[in-house]
Amino acid sequence: MAGMIHAVPGAGRSIAFTFDDGPHPVYTPELLDIFRQAGGKATFFMLGEPMTAHPDTVRAVLADGHEIGNHSYAHPNLTEIDPAEARRDVERASELIERVSGRKPALLRPPYLAANDATDELARSLGFPLIGATNLGTRDWEQPGVEHILALTRPFANEGAILLFHDGFGDRSQTIEAVRTLVRELSADGFELVTVSELLARGALSQSHQASEKPNFL
Repeated sequence: MAGMIHAVPGAGRSIAFTFDDGPHPVYTPELLDIFRQAGGKATFFMLGEPMTAHPDTVRAVLADGHEIGNHSYAHPNLTEIDPAEARRDVERASELIERVSGRKPALLRPPYLAANDATDELARSLGFPLIGATNLGTRDWEQPGVEHILALTRPFANEGAILLFHDGFGDRSQTIEAVRTLVRELSADGFELVTVSELLARGALSQSHQASEKPNFL
């Protein structure tokens, strides 16, 4: 997973929840309710067919102030297909996001978090940072149980962390309940729930401040 960002140093007491493979007409709105009640924001990495099928859900995500990231159009493993085909797929997803939402995506999460030098180059050429996560063992898409999702997320829910869950395809009720608990716990512990782009901006600002505070001996 070369060049992938899993956490953002210096972002302070903030954390980013992310959701892949949506939007879903049932589970995505449930997540919107959770974050609305908590006063937090999240990032949704969406796919082509669900966006096409549920454009109103895409717009509802944006209306609540959340971020939409590129998760490819058809969910291919970008490291296993021709680089030109990978580019076409990612660009097609970006065009769809812009067409449905009116905004260009700023982030790319490759399917399966599969990345290599070619994926890095593709992301750089399109201006995307590659976004990973800290809680990679959760595997919530397998419906392993709410307590399993919580147990494999809590140790990685630290300052500047990016957390990965899924709101698309199949039964995501376990994910919803786990996220509801985590949002409540992290909010009570003083974490601010922000989009990935906001997290990146906070980290960059912190680095800028640190650089400006270094003494100049010239």
